[in-house]
Amino acid sequence: MAKAKLEKQAVLLLVVQALYGVASALSGTFLPIYLWKASGSYTLIGWFTFAQCVTGGLTFWIAGKWVKEHNKMHSLRLGIALSGVFYSTVLLLGGKADQFSVPLGVLNGLAIGLFWLAFNVVYFEVTEPDTRDRYNGWAGLLGSASGILAPWISGLLITSMKGEKGYRFIFTLSLVIFTISVILSFWLKKRHGEGKYSWFFGVRQLMEKGSSWRRVFPAIAAQGIREGVFMLLVGLTVYVATRSESKLGTYSLIVSLVSLISFWLIGRLMGRMKREWAMLVGVVMLGAVILPLFWQVSYISLLMFGIGTSLFMPLYIIPMTSRVFDLIGQSEKNAVHREELIVLREAGLTIGRLVGLSVYLIVLPINDSPRAVTWLLLAVGVVPIAGWWFMKPFLRKQALANAGRHSSNN
Repeated sequence: MAKAKLEKQAVLLLVVQALYGVASALSGTFLPIYLWKASGSYTLIGWFTFAQCVTGGLTFWIAGKWVKEHNKMHSLRLGIALSGVFYSTVLLLGGKADQFSVPLGVLNGLAIGLFWLAFNVVYFEVTEPDTRDRYNGWAGLLGSASGILAPWISGLLITSMKGEKGYRFIFTLSLVIFTISVILSFWLKKRHGEGKYSWFFGVRQLMEKGSSWRRVFPAIAAQGIREGVFMLLVGLTVYVATRSESKLGTYSLIVSLVSLISFWLIGRLMGRMKREWAMLVGVVMLGAVILPLFWQVSYISLLMFGIGTSLFMPLYIIPMTSRVFDLIGQSEKNAVHREELIVLREAGLTIGRLVGLSVYLIVLPINDSPRAVTWLLLAVGVVPIAGWWFMKPFLRKQALANAGRHSSNN
């Protein structure tokens, strides 16, 4: 049976997502380093990220009405534009940016929330169950590709331009790429909303007996717990261990190259795998690859950890993402309320991220030694195993449905 091809709108959405990813990778990798160098405080960076996550989650919920009832492309473009405003603000503040960490976190959270809310709804609309694995594989592939060169180039520029000048240059470059992404988004079709936004539809799903979301929601939260800590602590740990932006850029290049190959390969093979067991292998190994850091937190051990994470992440994230969006579209009722369910998904991620960040804000101000950082990474890094347990019935059900479909085709 021929593999389903992505539609032109899906391909264009991939391009917009990739450009957004390049701009974010150029500067986002080094933003925590920029703030840390100005303040020397793990706590400040934690509160910046906490404010970003809270605002992003609230933006999803509040802007959900706009996206459902009006043209969702306005939300997507405004999110990209505000990302540019965020980096412009950082440029204007310069060395004083650390004094405004929480307001900056709020601004970035608003930008991220508006973009990803609209993006997830459009992603749902331009893909089908038989093309979502392929889209997610390509998204991971392009995300890894942008992560290969962008941070490496940024690291070299910051090092060669000696700090402040280099940071200003990469923040400006991100602003330019965000602008290009906004322009390209105008070729995406206008997508006007239908129906009325139900503010508490997600809450009712969680309270309804027998609802699939009662298991899916904690699985999503488990993903968020890991993300909340890893998205800010890994790059910062590499920098603290090496004191070199160039080495952090090289680290990102290596692990992203491995991730690119892994997403490409697993994206192609996922349809033949038993997703229940593939995802289990993924979540177990994502915890196991942290163990070398107990031996020594050095550039080599961090590389071992990063490469291992890149190898096994697709086994976890591809079936996780695809199955959640399949659930959103599995019935006419769910599809009609796709905006509310995407908000519910983000609520799970946000709650998880805030739990992970709360642990971070409790532990690191007391003890920020390499051993404490490693224990923190391990503690949150094994949480996705619980997510696999919650998702297991849905993965098994999907496998049975796929087997039935293949046998009928034969």
